[in-house]
Amino acid sequence: MALQPAAGAKDLNPRDVERNRQICDQLAAIYRLWGYQEVTPPSFERLDTLEAGGAIDGREVVRLSSDEPLGLRPELTASIARAASTRMAQRPRPLRLWAAGPTFRTSVGDSGRQRVSEQLQSGVELLGVASDAADAELMRLLLAAAGALGLQRHHRPTLLVGHHGLLAALLNQIPNEQSSAARAALTGLDALALQQLDVSDAEKLRLGTLMRLRGEPAQVLYQLEQWLGPLPLINSLAASLASVDQAASRLGVTIQLDPTFQPHFALYDGLVLKLVCHGPEAPVELASGGRYDALVGRFCGEASLAAGMGFGFNVEAIRELLDASLDQPTTPGPLLVAYGQGSHLALALDALEALHQQGIAAELLSDPVASQGDAKSLAQVRGCSGLHWVGA
Repeated sequence: MALQPAAGAKDLNPRDVERNRQICDQLAAIYRLWGYQEVTPPSFERLDTLEAGGAIDGREVVRLSSDEPLGLRPELTASIARAASTRMAQRPRPLRLWAAGPTFRTSVGDSGRQRVSEQLQSGVELLGVASDAADAELMRLLLAAAGALGLQRHHRPTLLVGHHGLLAALLNQIPNEQSSAARAALTGLDALALQQLDVSDAEKLRLGTLMRLRGEPAQVLYQLEQWLGPLPLINSLAASLASVDQAASRLGVTIQLDPTFQPHFALYDGLVLKLVCHGPEAPVELASGGRYDALVGRFCGEASLAAGMGFGFNVEAIRELLDASLDQPTTPGPLLVAYGQGSHLALALDALEALHQQGIAAELLSDPVASQGDAKSLAQVRGCSGLHWVGA
C-alpha cells in the first residue's frame, strides 16, 4: 500500500488549510469592494473549452475517462468566459466576476513519467469591455489585492508588464519564415536560438538588444518608439501605466515593462501581467493574467462584447512565501474541556456546548483524567489555549 501522496499531490495540514482560507478571504474582500461577484466554474469541462482553441497545450490538460472528451480545468478563465457568454449572456456589461478553487495540470517529469499537479487559484475576470480603462482597472485591482496580502519590502514585489501587440509589431520586421522561431527565442530568453536565426547580423544584434530590454516603462517605451515609430499602442500603453504608477509606488511595487514577456498559456492577445516577488531561493510568481478578447470571441456571438481581461493569484505560492519570511504567530488552539470521572461525560458535553454558544472554540477530551493538573498538561501538549475542567 502506498503511504505517500501521488506525485504532484499535497497533504495540507490544518495550519496550511487555515492560511489558504485567510489569503482567499483577504483577496475576496478586495474583489468585492471593486464590485466583483463570485462564481464557481465547474472543475471539469469539455476539452475544446479547456484547450481554448489551441491556446492551452492539450498535453497539459488532465483528461478524464468518459463518454465525451472531458478534462480537469488547468486554469479558471476559459470556463468563466464560456459561462459569461452563455448562461450570463443577458446580464449587462461590463461583467465583473471572481472565483477561487483548485486547478490541475499534467506534465512529463525528468523521469519521463506523467505528473499531475494541483494549484489553488483566486482571481477575477472583467468581461465585455475592451478599453484602456479596463486595462488600468485590472492593474490597479491587482495592486490593491497584492497590497492586502502583507508583502514586505524585502520581497521586492515587481509587476511585470508586456503586450502582445508590441511583440507582434517588433516581429513584423522579421521575415515571415523566421518570425515563429524569433518569437520562441525572445519569449524563452534563448540567446543561442537567437543566434541561429537566418537573419542579418544587424537584425540579430537588434533582437539581442530587444531580449535584454526591460525596466522602467518610460525608458523602454522611448526605445520602442525609436524602433517602431509613433504607434498608437505605445501611447495608450503609456497612459495605462501612468494611471497605476503612483498606486504601485505607494505599495512598494516596482513596475517593469518587458516587450518580450508572455505568460505560460497563449490565451492572451493584449496586455499581459505577472506579479513576481523575491523568494528565499528564487523568484516567486504570485499572480499572472492579461487580456483575452479572442478567447471570449470563441463563445460570444456578438463581436462588440468579445472582450475579457483577468488575472489569477497562486494562493499556495503566497502562503509559502509569507510563511517562509515572516515569524508567523501560532494560532491559539481551542479550549480543552476535560473531566475526572466517566459519570461526568454528560456535564462535560453540556459545558462544551455552552462554550460554543458563546462563540468560544472548544474540544472535548474523550476519556476522563485523574486530576486537573494532568488535564492542564494534556492541554499544553495539544496546543490548546486553556482548560475548562469539569470536576466533582
